[in-house]
Amino acid sequence: MCRRLISLSVPGLPILSGIALVISLMSSQPLVRAANSPVTIGGPFTLTSPEGTTVTEQAYLGKWLLVYFGFTSCPDTCPTALLEIAAALGKLGPDADKLQPLFITVDPLRDTPAVMGNYTQSFDPRIVGLTGTAQQIAAVAQEYGVYYAPRRSGPGAEDYVMDHGAYLYLMDPKGRFVRGFDANTPGDRIAEAVRSAMAKTRENASHQGRSTQ
Repeated sequence: MCRRLISLSVPGLPILSGIALVISLMSSQPLVRAANSPVTIGGPFTLTSPEGTTVTEQAYLGKWLLVYFGFTSCPDTCPTALLEIAAALGKLGPDADKLQPLFITVDPLRDTPAVMGNYTQSFDPRIVGLTGTAQQIAAVAQEYGVYYAPRRSGPGAEDYVMDHGAYLYLMDPKGRFVRGFDANTPGDRIAEAVRSAMAKTRENASHQGRSTQ
């Protein structure tokens, strides 16, 4: 089960009212834009790649990121999100080379590096699955304001599912939050929004270049 809940730190607002504000915005529109919002999303992380190597946010500087939190045993929302991400990559054409999708597990106990690698490969080899220790996952989830929690489904140690937020986060090449998407946003709409964000960044860079000449 995936709950569309996002927890963000908003300066000057109690945390609960900040959450209520963001939920209201996200429920009213399928695409959520950061604009000039003071909300901070994203930050440093240390995680493990499917190859078993340690990766940090520094490895992706210079790339646009499309970040999604979920788990490989998710019955519906996560497969849907990854299918739409794969579709977006196909729609982007050459621009897909500038975008790195990251699928970060919220279930590190079961989602080992090998499990994550096999899972993301089944959708698109360009999607990178990242895992880590429970502490590392908690840290990166906090940076992105992601809610997640286990919910028992039986008596066994592994009889549980993960409730978690269901949003995708678009980050620019400097690691700044650009906009969010519902996990079920169609791939063509994701691609259109990503391409528009890339174009706007190029336009802003061009204007800045002319202003310094």
